[in-house]
Amino acid sequence: MTPRSVRDRSTPAAGAPWVRTRLRTAPGTSWALGLLVLLTSFLAAVFPRAVEHYENEGLRHDIAAADPRHSVLELNSPQPELQLPPAEREAAVREAALASVHRKVRSALPAEVLPGSADSAYGFRTGKPIPAADGWLPRPDRVDPQLSYSTLSALPDHATLRAGKWPAVRGEVSENTSEVEGAVTEETAKVLRAEPGAVISVPTQSGKVLTVRITGIVAPERPGSAYWSTQPLLRTPALVPEPNLYPPRYHWTAAVLLPPDAAPALLATTGEPEMFWRFAPDPSGLTSSDSAGLRASIASLEGGPGLVRMRAVAGSNATFATDLDKILTGYDTLRTAIGPVVTVAAVGIGTVAAVVLLMTVGLIGGRRRAELALLRARGGSLRGIGGRLFAEAVVIAVPAAALGLLIAVPFFDGARLWPSVIGPAAVAALVCVALPLGAVLPHRRPQLPGARDDLMDARPSRRRTVAELTALVLAVGAVGGLRRRGTSGEGGNDLLVSAAPVLVGLIAALVLVRLLPLPLRLASRAVARRRGAVGFLSLARAGRSSAGGALPLLALLLALTTAAFGGSVLAGVADARDRAALHTVGADARISGVLDSVPLPDRLIREVRAADGVREVAAVQVVYGVPLPADPAGNSRMKNAAVLGVDPAAYARLARSTGLGPFPADRLRTAGSTTAKDGVLPVIASPSVAAELGDRPRELSTAAGDIRVRVAGVVPRTVAVPDSDFLIVDAASLPRKQTTTLLVTGGSPDAKALRAAARHAGEGLSVRLRSEEREAFVDTPMQQGAWGIYAAAIVAGAGYALLAVLLSLLRTAPERVALLARLRTMGLTSRQGRRLLGLEALPQALPAAVGGVLVGWATIVLLAPGVDLVGLALSAGPGPAVLDTAPLRADPWSLTLPALGVVVLTAAVAAVQARWAGRRGPNTELRAGDPR
Repeated sequence: MTPRSVRDRSTPAAGAPWVRTRLRTAPGTSWALGLLVLLTSFLAAVFPRAVEHYENEGLRHDIAAADPRHSVLELNSPQPELQLPPAEREAAVREAALASVHRKVRSALPAEVLPGSADSAYGFRTGKPIPAADGWLPRPDRVDPQLSYSTLSALPDHATLRAGKWPAVRGEVSENTSEVEGAVTEETAKVLRAEPGAVISVPTQSGKVLTVRITGIVAPERPGSAYWSTQPLLRTPALVPEPNLYPPRYHWTAAVLLPPDAAPALLATTGEPEMFWRFAPDPSGLTSSDSAGLRASIASLEGGPGLVRMRAVAGSNATFATDLDKILTGYDTLRTAIGPVVTVAAVGIGTVAAVVLLMTVGLIGGRRRAELALLRARGGSLRGIGGRLFAEAVVIAVPAAALGLLIAVPFFDGARLWPSVIGPAAVAALVCVALPLGAVLPHRRPQLPGARDDLMDARPSRRRTVAELTALVLAVGAVGGLRRRGTSGEGGNDLLVSAAPVLVGLIAALVLVRLLPLPLRLASRAVARRRGAVGFLSLARAGRSSAGGALPLLALLLALTTAAFGGSVLAGVADARDRAALHTVGADARISGVLDSVPLPDRLIREVRAADGVREVAAVQVVYGVPLPADPAGNSRMKNAAVLGVDPAAYARLARSTGLGPFPADRLRTAGSTTAKDGVLPVIASPSVAAELGDRPRELSTAAGDIRVRVAGVVPRTVAVPDSDFLIVDAASLPRKQTTTLLVTGGSPDAKALRAAARHAGEGLSVRLRSEEREAFVDTPMQQGAWGIYAAAIVAGAGYALLAVLLSLLRTAPERVALLARLRTMGLTSRQGRRLLGLEALPQALPAAVGGVLVGWATIVLLAPGVDLVGLALSAGPGPAVLDTAPLRADPWSLTLPALGVVVLTAAVAAVQARWAGRRGPNTELRAGDPR
């Protein structure tokens, strides 16, 4: 034996590294898997960042957009105690003392909403207005105007001098000073007819007069800022009625601004002066997680340890007031309403993505089944093979997931990082575990060559039956929990409840897999009697598909259900806003005066009927505040209702077209009826009014005359007064008839023409359009974020559905190509080959599409009682919400379009595959010993 033949056992055997070899052998598969992992990781990482971003922006928007009177933090303290020496009292209200307290209080406020210094202010003001008896002041109803006097810090920084000069202090002002200088804003000067040099006499407690000389007219630089809007009277005067007077008498109330060190002069006035410190919150650094802590801090400042600290600085009688906690409560309410609905979409799309990933790794494992069987036959252990496959998956999945996370981080800057790491880590872990397990587990036992797991002959095992029953129980529990508790979040954000659509889709997929062999057998028997071979071969091939086809079907059903649910949510939001606008206006347009009490001339009615886009005009006489008769039982409670005089035919058509309280017009007609002969008018009433009136004639005293009525019908609401109790009566039967409201219907009434007609008819008439009310529902950042997530869920669901179709077709592509090549050698034409592949794919695509439509519809019907879209649709509307509920409804387009897309894509892929296979010769596809 030569030295060359002796193996040197100290030298390791040369061999190529497994992972590098495999990646080089199938680079396309590796890149495809990595790209899918990258995309899924990106979506998983960007979702929590998007949710956190729109929640943070929603909180900041709610505080920044709120009226400063509600958002500002204000600390008030009464004037210094009277028993103190005058010098101490005067020093306590001067600029230096107030500024010192302002700095100390600001440092003690909650860190979550550290006030900014730009719009914060402090000063000394009269707590109640003081009547001004100067003759040059305006008196609309011969009532003296009432003026407030206030010092305001940093006035030159927030206003521009328009006339005169800035007010200043001449010497040291004390409680006994007889004259100080002041300034007023342009609006106040215009109303009070004040000019530089004007003098206002202010009565004092001693009987003397404090003279305030106006030296300057100023204009606020930012009138809407918290500096000016926290107390609007500082910039804008108001005309207010005298209390407890009828008819009312009005007087002007306004404010005069004094220099900061002139505050001691106000101690002598009768206006109950007080010190104040206002802090405008800065929400730019707030996050949604700060909401609970901020509410607790505000509660402490209003009546807890925080208030004790404030009083130690500002005085023992200081009070702290703000409505910021109410803003936070409204924000939490909206967040609680939107959060579970968004979670439903997240769980759905996440499950679809997981199923598609499992399909991908299953396709990779299936393509390598022969390779792994050979390794197993040559002595490879399951642990060793699995470890090598795990290493392959790690090399592909971990860098791809990390790259997806890095790409997602720049999106929605400011969000926390750690919630974004969880999703990509889960995606990488799923791929790294599923690839080796899915590929190795089928090789636990030896498999016969050519053995098939046909769908037609498969018999579910007991373990599968138990798993399916478990999933059914979970689905029933989730649906029941969602219908009972809803998405209001009262019971917390339960993941099982949020997974209800997913569980419903899972049960549907399992049921379809069990039922699919039955129609295939019946169709195969029917086609077998026909002469053509294409139909029989396609059904036979569909029946020979793998019994493990539940995964592609599950992916399709979940994707279609998620798309249908998301589209239905968006359609439900739009429908709720349309209905809210209709309830607010009552028709496509509404023309009326103040409180629907101004009579409308006949000329206006004719001009409105002649306007473009107007189909019909319903003239209504609205009489509010009609007292109902006393309770027959003798109870003394009083109840009012609105009486509506209408044309029965026109108003009934309007109610029927809008769906708001439709009723037959004959119910209101009095001609020839028994009640007309008795002088009793039939009326349509709201439920509460009908309960008050009973079923016998009752007398009513209204501004339209005294009438006797009997309830002839009940409707829950009506278009003219959708939020009030009402009685609808034939206007022709009223003693004093007049039109006070016009309800206009039409496709798109000409707004300019309607407003021009109302303007020509007289002053005080308003025109409200349903389209304008609909546009007033502007999305807040939180609503925009939820809307965007649902739109992204629909797109992502459609994308994953298409990917599931491609993966399911690619899984059996080699077998179909080989079959087509064999049949071509037997005389099959290219046209027949395309028909064969198309018909073979349809038995699975059609049940998936039809099942997706049915499951999506069933899911929405089952879950609709528990999903309320009021918070998502109407929280940003004008005024209070006019709908009590906004239920989920099925959207036909969201149900049918994705399902049609699945069928069309399946047919297109089959056609492309047939055309591609037709260009390749049989010698290329058929090889000796090929088991396909």
